[in-house]
This record gives sequence, C-alpha cells and structure tokens, in this order.
Amino acid sequence: MAVSPKAVQIGLNERSGSGGSTLVDAVKTASRLVPRQITDEIELAKLELGQKKDKLGGLAIYAVLALVFLVLLVIGLVVAAIAGLAVVVPLWLSALIVCAALLVLMGIAALVAFRKVRSLLPALPENAWRGIRHDLGVAKEGTAFDASTLVAPKLTAAQKKAKKAAKEAKAAAAKAERESKAAEQGPKASQQELVARTAARRKHLLEVRGELLAEANVKKQASHLADFAREKAGDKVRSQATGALTHGVETVKTRWKPLAAFAVSAVACAVLLRKLFKH
Repeated sequence: MAVSPKAVQIGLNERSGSGGSTLVDAVKTASRLVPRQITDEIELAKLELGQKKDKLGGLAIYAVLALVFLVLLVIGLVVAAIAGLAVVVPLWLSALIVCAALLVLMGIAALVAFRKVRSLLPALPENAWRGIRHDLGVAKEGTAFDASTLVAPKLTAAQKKAKKAAKEAKAAAAKAERESKAAEQGPKASQQELVARTAARRKHLLEVRGELLAEANVKKQASHLADFAREKAGDKVRSQATGALTHGVETVKTRWKPLAAFAVSAVACAVLLRKLFKH
C-alpha cells in the first residue's frame, strides 16, 4: 500500500515541542495529540463507511432484481389461476374473477393498515410532551410562564411558506459555513494517509504515556525536588561565603593603614611589657 511521505511526516512532526521529559511537557503533548487522533479516526471511519456504502449499493441492485423476479412470479401465478378458471368458465370471466379477488384482498389490507396508522396518530405522546415543556417553562420562568404558548398557533399558507423559506436559508448558511471551514483546512487526506498518520501518532502517544508514567512516579518527583532543594541551598551557601570573603577583602583594602598602625602599636606595647617584667 503506497503511503504519501507527507502523511507520515505530519504525524512525526508533531513531536516538535515535546522534547522535554518533564511532566508538564508530556501533558501538553498528550492534550495536543489526542484531539487530532480522534479527528483522524473519525475521518477514517467516514471513508470506510463510504466504501461499505458503495458495496451496499451493489447489494441493493441484486435485491431489486430479486424483487422484480418476485413480482413476475406473482404475475405468473395470477395468469395460471386465470388459465385454470378458464377451463370451467370463459377466459374473460376467469380473468375478471381473479382481478375481483385481488381487489378485495387489496381493499382489506388497505383498510387494516389505515386503522393501524390512525390508532398510532399522533406519533408523539402529546400529553407527556406538553407536560415536559410545561415543566421546563416553569423551571425557567417561574410564575411568569404562560401555558398558552404550549399550543402551536395555526399558521396561514403565507406564514408556512415564509417559515419554510427561513429554515431553508438557515440550512444553506450552515452548509456554506461548513464548506468554508473545509476549504480553509485544505484537501481531505486519503484513507492511506489517515492510516499512516494515525499509526505514527499512536506510536508517539505510546511514548508520551511512558513519559507520563515515569514523570508521575512519586519517588522520582520527590528525588527531583530534594536534588533541586539541595542545589538551591548549596548555591545560597556559596553565594553567602563568597559575599563574606569579598566583604573582608574590601574591608582590608579600605582600612589597611589603621590596621597596620594598630599592629605596630600592639607589637611595641608587647615588647615594652616584656622588658618591664624582666627588670
């Protein structure tokens, strides 16, 4: 099965932006890939249903042929019945008798069907539907709800025509909007491209799942947090030590003369005290 390299590249290029191995990057990647995967799966299902629809069209042709042969069989049986009665009565009378019998059977079947349909009308349960609409109206508007709005007003022919025209215009606008959105998205992918794209994205989602499970590990996250805290603490201690050393050097640079005089005075004082203690 020949697959367009562009379709595979679309699925593989979606890895961009997920180079990190952090939990946030994995979640972002999954949230971006899952909707696209669902959309492509739906498009693939539509294409497969279209293929099955074509096959069902071929089956429908054979079903129609079978129905035609069934009608011919019934016609043949009717002709055989007429020919059989023609042995007893004239041919025209036998045909008339068979047609009258068929007419009676058809009338009986139509009458039964009419009564069945009449007993089912209206199709919707009017009382239940009216009660539901009434409850919704009361819940929405409270005591201000007007129950008379539940009864559909009788429309004139012009009003019905205007309502139908408005409905058709709304449907045409919605169709035009869908077509414009489809045109913005470009040409639809073929079935082979969708299969390749979904396979590549499915593989990527499997890798993202592994990253999510790895990053969601509590022990690993705790270890990362501990390492981060130790690193921050070490940086702070080093910065404080460096600051203290720098401060000491700066102090010595600015006050070396008083400190030197103090050191000389201390040495002289120590020498004098030593001589005094000796004498």
